[in-house]
Amino acid sequence: MKKQLQLPQPLALPSTSSASNNAEIDTQGSMKIKTKKTILLLRMFHSFDENGDGKISPEELYKCVQNVDRKELHMSMEEAKAIVEMLDSNGDGLLDLNDFVRLMECECKEEECKILRDAFQVYEMEGQGCITPKSLSSALARLGQRRSVDECAAMIRHFDLNGDGVISFDEFRIMMH
Repeated sequence: MKKQLQLPQPLALPSTSSASNNAEIDTQGSMKIKTKKTILLLRMFHSFDENGDGKISPEELYKCVQNVDRKELHMSMEEAKAIVEMLDSNGDGLLDLNDFVRLMECECKEEECKILRDAFQVYEMEGQGCITPKSLSSALARLGQRRSVDECAAMIRHFDLNGDGVISFDEFRIMMH
């Protein structure tokens, strides 16, 4: 039987009790961002956790990173083991959700966010606020790397954490880190 996964406090979903409704009204924008980020991180965690045991092994981490079509992100099995060993908070040799969040959570510094936004805008569909297969294909063609819209759709599926067929800035930021 699967264990219930616990989110770290900063990413906890907002409660629907009446006591929290005032907080939700006061910080509505912030709550939406936390909820969206939580959903993205949970989906990413579950995509890495191939066997569904609620933990990510070095082998699962290695396999998922190898599926990313970016040479600079590839890692050796030894590197995957080292990452798991470094972040494993309970010494079981696996990453639980909290460990994974620490790995993936990247709060941008102002300068870093500007660089990521500029990079995102190279690939996004003008005015849409997302990267579509068509906009990715066009951007890659401008960079001298021709890819069909279907190939770009396949690339996007790797990082499309909410399944909407496009890459949002949050998904792009996670992908880049």
